[in-house]
Amino acid sequence: MNRSAATAVIFIGFFLLGMVFILWGILLPDLAQTLAMNEVVSGAFFTLISLGMIVGAFVGGKYVQKFDFLSLFSGLSVVVTLLLLALSMVQSWPWLLAGAFAIGIVSSSLFTIGHTLIARLHVARRSAMMGLMDFMFSLGTLAAPFYISALYLWEHDWRWPLRLLALGLLLLAGYAWHTARRGKKLAPLAEPQLKKSLSYGEVIKQPVFLFLALAGLGYGAVEFGNGNWFISYAQNGRGFDGDQARIIFAFFTAGMVLSRLGFALLLHWFSPHRLMVILASIMVVGAFTIKLTAHPQWMSLGNLLVGLGLGGLFPLMLSSAMDIDSDKGPVLSGLCVIGSSIGVQLASFGTGLWANYAPLTVAFWTIPIGAAWLWAMAWRYSRELKKRSVQPSVA
Repeated sequence: MNRSAATAVIFIGFFLLGMVFILWGILLPDLAQTLAMNEVVSGAFFTLISLGMIVGAFVGGKYVQKFDFLSLFSGLSVVVTLLLLALSMVQSWPWLLAGAFAIGIVSSSLFTIGHTLIARLHVARRSAMMGLMDFMFSLGTLAAPFYISALYLWEHDWRWPLRLLALGLLLLAGYAWHTARRGKKLAPLAEPQLKKSLSYGEVIKQPVFLFLALAGLGYGAVEFGNGNWFISYAQNGRGFDGDQARIIFAFFTAGMVLSRLGFALLLHWFSPHRLMVILASIMVVGAFTIKLTAHPQWMSLGNLLVGLGLGGLFPLMLSSAMDIDSDKGPVLSGLCVIGSSIGVQLASFGTGLWANYAPLTVAFWTIPIGAAWLWAMAWRYSRELKKRSVQPSVA
């Protein structure tokens, strides 16, 4: 097995997936105008993505370990390529909603493969490598606003960002397939028992993993709620123009990048459970700063704080869970994705539904509410981890 090549596939894949997931919020004003989408339809779009992710995470968590990881990653990347090309040609929003559901299913399976493979390939540096993997995702979200702004200088058409991104995913699929064919099978990693399907039931019964899922719910609400709605909130609610809104939002993605790149260094001074609470506290301060201010500098600072708090939180929570039971890696990843996807639904559709009856400046309260929930669940999860560090024998 070529561990470096396999790692490169996942890292590049997460960079492109970061762009795929964040660009919908950036393109939403143009999508809504072209396809006549009101706030409820816009919220339903994000809800269907997250519903698809729940389905994909559940299936992927149980069954991906039955396949060669890189070959499956290649095939699913081709599927995402075809879906993006199809969505770039839609003329009415019902087809956009159908495509959103399909993208959610396939993408969450890609996440499950990436989390599990990196965790198994880099056992000694699991937290750091999973942080770097999610850093690549955040780097993709950071690049997306500039990528779209650059393309809009050439052609102000939301369809072209999808088409060029599809080309990148197709090239990645070819590289993943080539890497898989060169190396030996990456699953089941010489452990025949891993070919069995895994059970969510026996995992969720443990309080530590239950609070992991509940924290994931808040994580999805804040990250994708802010990602999906901030541009619209800044433009329609606070009166910023498109370029200014995208620049302010870039502080959020920059914070995510910096946090995921550097949080592992903080583990030299803080225990994982203590660092979780620190990051969650930074995040919740930032979320309320965004909502309670209207000045671009303060909103930029709020976005930066949310990104700094959120960025390292997800890989830290998931790697800590995998340290407890690495054999359940696909299920633990699936559990996080399911929790996060439910949070995306609550924040994204909830904001759209609320905005149908009240101004978007009021409906945007879903983000700080989600941040408060995440802080509480991250604190509770950290207590469970602390108990296990003191009493390793606790089941």
